[in-house]
Amino acid sequence: MRRTSVSLPTKHVAHDPHEKPARYGSNNHNENGILANLKAVWMSQAQKARWAKTAAIVLVLVGFFYWLSPKGVDIYNGGVSHSNSGQVPSDSSYGTDRCTRSYSKDKPIVQYHEEFKMTQPEVGGLSKYKDDPEGAARTLDPLMAVAMSTVPDKLKACSPVAVKATAGLRMTGEKQAEKILETVRNHLETKYPFPVVSKEDNGVAIMDGSDEGVYAWITTNYLLGKIGGPDKSPTAAVFDLGGGSTQIVFEPTFKDAPHGGMPEKLADGDHKYELDFGGRKFTLYQHSHLGYGLMAAREAIHKALVQGVYDEHKESKSWMSKPVVHPCIAPGMTREITVKMGDNHPLGESVTLNMTGPSNPGPAQCRNIAEQILNKDKSCGLAPCSFNGVHQPLLSKTFSSEDVYIFSYFYDRTKPLGMPDSFTLREMHDLTNTVCGGESAWDVFSTVPDALDELRDRPEHCLDLNFMLALLHSGYDMPIEREVRIAKKIKGNELGWCLGARSDPVEQCLNSFGSTAPLYTPLTFRVYHLDPMRIDFAGGEGNESGRDVVDLVERREAADEVVEVLGGHREAPRAKARCMRRKETMFIW
Repeated sequence: MRRTSVSLPTKHVAHDPHEKPARYGSNNHNENGILANLKAVWMSQAQKARWAKTAAIVLVLVGFFYWLSPKGVDIYNGGVSHSNSGQVPSDSSYGTDRCTRSYSKDKPIVQYHEEFKMTQPEVGGLSKYKDDPEGAARTLDPLMAVAMSTVPDKLKACSPVAVKATAGLRMTGEKQAEKILETVRNHLETKYPFPVVSKEDNGVAIMDGSDEGVYAWITTNYLLGKIGGPDKSPTAAVFDLGGGSTQIVFEPTFKDAPHGGMPEKLADGDHKYELDFGGRKFTLYQHSHLGYGLMAAREAIHKALVQGVYDEHKESKSWMSKPVVHPCIAPGMTREITVKMGDNHPLGESVTLNMTGPSNPGPAQCRNIAEQILNKDKSCGLAPCSFNGVHQPLLSKTFSSEDVYIFSYFYDRTKPLGMPDSFTLREMHDLTNTVCGGESAWDVFSTVPDALDELRDRPEHCLDLNFMLALLHSGYDMPIEREVRIAKKIKGNELGWCLGARSDPVEQCLNSFGSTAPLYTPLTFRVYHLDPMRIDFAGGEGNESGRDVVDLVERREAADEVVEVLGGHREAPRAKARCMRRKETMFIW
């Protein structure tokens, strides 16, 4: 006969004369009802012992998993107050924040926020030390000191560090750049307890320009909610203007194909980037124009001007002792400029000249020089081309109405002058003409806080705006009435490639630890070698408030590169022992 469990009340069971009366409900046997009720209330001593053991085991397990979880680890908080409005650390020189994040393959990144630290501007970027690799490596010591004081000792061995360099080091030269990177790796490996991401995983390396642009595209569209979620919204284009290079990334559509001479799809080539993200597939156009960042463009424009003057006065150098009229400098302003002319030039490798603005504004003449350096007439191997012979689908036909985000120097040269978050290129043209008009035309900026100081301290502002306008309108063939959006941050998070770059290592982690794995990054910091150099502490927190974080640093004059040093560690119940044992270094970006 099948016995019925004593832990559940019996229903519709046959009476067994050999079974104990207590096995049946009171409806069947009432003769000992009071005694039966008392027995039901009080458990036997054996049952009490079993329950006590079970409770003890549960408490031990809860305590163990609490110790393994991020909340069980003491992390320096930098005095940050986590209100919805977002508070900066009490010490404005630097700040770190704990970030707990959950990832899934459907939505790889949950939340992200950033805080910054100023460092001394004279430190410069790695390319500044092209003949001193050891000096280049030592520039990272102040950053690693922050990591040493922030990451708990027991987690240092599980907190990999990676160094990423961009345009500036790419332009230094292969041999010199490689020597610097080798020295940086050796310095980090021998002086600090943090594991360095392996060479196979490009732990200390120059990031490819295509990845730089695509990661910025991921960052922007994720923060806008256009990717990474259930909705399949049209994506935004990204135009990033750095110091040494500029990137363009967008998702073209070919709605009218094959009519009107339109191809049916994006042509194959280095410009084509197939991306899988958040369960969706994207075919992106991307290109990184090396040498067309703002600082590189300044040098090229100055060189083109001096070359033109030299061609007119080859027989004499007397003009070099006089102020050189520069249409890209506003009337009434002067600037001593060192112009790099290149090896074996008759004027020398470089020449320092006193340049002055014209008596009357010359924005059109300045823009003419800017368009010259774009090399629009260069042979186009695969039509259509944007500039410098580079293939690019026409924005007017393949991306005519979706959002266009321009940031970095685009933001830095327009927002301080009172430009709204969105404006047309025609409005940018009007702004450029006003700035190039000189101080007599600047009364329109009198109500914009600090705008006049910005213009007076930066004689190249006219040049910068003209190059930006030439790049967007003439270079990328963007219609003059096209609206663009400027941004430095979206939802409190700075635009750039750092957040997007996390998608690859996160994917690796998910493949290793399952479809959902909590990852913890106590410290992830990136260094913009600008003027002044900035350390950007970046982390994320899975909070629901989506709080803003105040930017402690304004972007200043860019040097010739961006170097990112990123560190962090992962913390998950299933991953910690494995990480500590094998010291895996797969996800720090």
